[in-house]
Amino acid sequence: MKYAEADAGAPVITEVVSRVEDRFCTLRWRWPDGVQAVYIHKASAEAPDSHEHPPPGMKLYTREEYKANNGYRDRLDEIGMVAYTIYVRLSGNGETMLVRQQDGGNRALVSAGKARIYYAVQHKKGLFSKLKTVQMTITAEVPVPKEVLCYVKKRDAHPSSKEDGARFPFVQDFAPGRNQLPPIEVGKDDFIRIFFTDGPKYGAYYELVPE
Repeated sequence: MKYAEADAGAPVITEVVSRVEDRFCTLRWRWPDGVQAVYIHKASAEAPDSHEHPPPGMKLYTREEYKANNGYRDRLDEIGMVAYTIYVRLSGNGETMLVRQQDGGNRALVSAGKARIYYAVQHKKGLFSKLKTVQMTITAEVPVPKEVLCYVKKRDAHPSSKEDGARFPFVQDFAPGRNQLPPIEVGKDDFIRIFFTDGPKYGAYYELVPE
């Protein structure tokens, strides 16, 4: 497949609208006369433009499928902003061409929402011990890289931010579901809390919720 630049006579996609409900996105648009199929590309809105032409992951969708489904319906397994781009498909002389629209009229940006990360920190100390055991549990809706979270230790009080005490990284990524970390020992007057390593950056994709 190759790209054809949209010009005054090329058929183009217009009036793209989107609706997100229960982690499904429905797209609808106005079909140009005579066009029987399109290709749809889905990617993170923050992903750099692919140097491949056309980019990988394109999905063929026909006008008949569109009519039968009253649009194009797609499950959102991503988080954050997602971009859908719809390309008119042209065929001729044994070659398939995709119409590239520079005006962005064939593009829709949708929010896939934030994934929740639940965390629990349990402190257990013996009656006469100078140490206590801390058990941390992370329950994630999606895979979470270890760089997203950190834990902070503070003496005599619970930390109020990632800068309020000694900060430590996690050493493994978190799988979807319940992740119970190996227990650690701290001083009997120490307290631990979990934070984003970069609140503005990761807060756009995840919601950190205490259990």
